[in-house]
Amino acid sequence: MSVRPLLTGVVGLSAGCGLTYFCLKRREVGVPTIATAPRPVSSQGGVPSVKLNPSEFFKYGFPGPVHDLEDKYQFISCYNRQTRNPYWVLEHLTPECLSSRNADRKGSVFKEDEQIPEMFRAKLQDYFRSGFDRGHQVPAADAKFSQDSMDDTFYLTNMCPQVGEGFNRDYWAHFEYFCRGLTKKYNDVKIMTGPMYLPKRDPKDGKFRVSYEVIGNPPNIAVPTHFFKLIVAEHPRDGSASGDGKIAVAAFVMPNAPIANETPLTSFEVPVNALERSTGLQLLGKAPINKVVPLCKQVECRITVRVFNNSMKSLPPKK
Repeated sequence: MSVRPLLTGVVGLSAGCGLTYFCLKRREVGVPTIATAPRPVSSQGGVPSVKLNPSEFFKYGFPGPVHDLEDKYQFISCYNRQTRNPYWVLEHLTPECLSSRNADRKGSVFKEDEQIPEMFRAKLQDYFRSGFDRGHQVPAADAKFSQDSMDDTFYLTNMCPQVGEGFNRDYWAHFEYFCRGLTKKYNDVKIMTGPMYLPKRDPKDGKFRVSYEVIGNPPNIAVPTHFFKLIVAEHPRDGSASGDGKIAVAAFVMPNAPIANETPLTSFEVPVNALERSTGLQLLGKAPINKVVPLCKQVECRITVRVFNNSMKSLPPKK
């Protein structure tokens, strides 16, 4: 599988990565081609001409950044070795996949991803007594059609540290349920989810700074300040717009903090271009403007409060 179709094949959803080295299941996919011949520099101010060739450094190895792309059956993930979080995960929901019940969460266990080199790998012990949940980015409940697919969602490359009570076990879980519910109206729902590290105004001097906790021993897993979901819904089940190719789009950003269930979901909706600026991702660049419609004008964007069994999400409290 080539990287370009992988990153651009979902309604023009792509990630601008610049000079980047990609790995897909540890398989080398592409390395930037850079001229290696010395480049002459004209003499100025009496300085003699010199020949420079910084690219000779690459003979010792290309430093990166490295993005580990993993192609599971139900989702694709792009892992950030620096934060030990995914940059993003991308999943596809259909009425058929959600109606199947061939997997049991009790049969799945959290596990380290051995596709990632050990020195860059998120580890189970890093979450132990951290005070944070191992927060699925692609929910296990989205992969009940297959035990193998559900097991895939338990890799730590699909996890971020999330506040448990009030967020991962509550509002965020209700939000995930809302996303699954979109398949009652649409035949295809594509969702990109990921962490964010947003600036906050310092009350001492009024300046904006990015500050986040880091967990693990040694500390190496970043705790996101926020999370986002970009939803692209296509092909209404009633056939009302099946021939015009319209896609319903909505982007949401939520703080990694307890959220009252009474909070309107629409209060977290943001413009797609604002999400692009904050994440550095290029989103829906190939989607025809005249075909994009606001999701929350097609459906009621609100959560339904439900009681979930969160026994597997919680960890011993931080001491």
